[in-house]
Amino acid sequence: MKPLEPFDSNMLLLQKVMDLRSTKQSVIASNIANATTPGYARKVFEFEAELQQALATNPGKLETTHSKHIPFTPSTIRAVSGNVHEVKDNKGIGDGNSVSVDMEMIDLSKNQLLYETAAQLLKKKFTLFKYLISEGK
Repeated sequence: MKPLEPFDSNMLLLQKVMDLRSTKQSVIASNIANATTPGYARKVFEFEAELQQALATNPGKLETTHSKHIPFTPSTIRAVSGNVHEVKDNKGIGDGNSVSVDMEMIDLSKNQLLYETAAQLLKKKFTLFKYLISEGK
């Protein structure tokens, strides 16, 4: 095992989470921008379940034992990309727009807090590396 491997995997995870949160932020911003567009279907970006699957370690799961082996599942942290799907307006009244600005603002705030949390954790990792490199000085 490489000495810095635990740090590398955590940093990779935090980087991926920040990338995915950034994409989610763009989707939410697009929804807010189109809140008054007739017939606009709200878009939702989901990645959490896919990320959890990539992080899960199942006992008895087949694993590759060599770096040149073909992986059994594409569920590695790097392969997580999330997906966007539309939520149509099923009420049958109004202009067919399914965006609730209030709900989008709540999602925006929650996503921003989670992004900032990941950024702070990544910053702490870099601070730790800096401390280690400077030999604790």
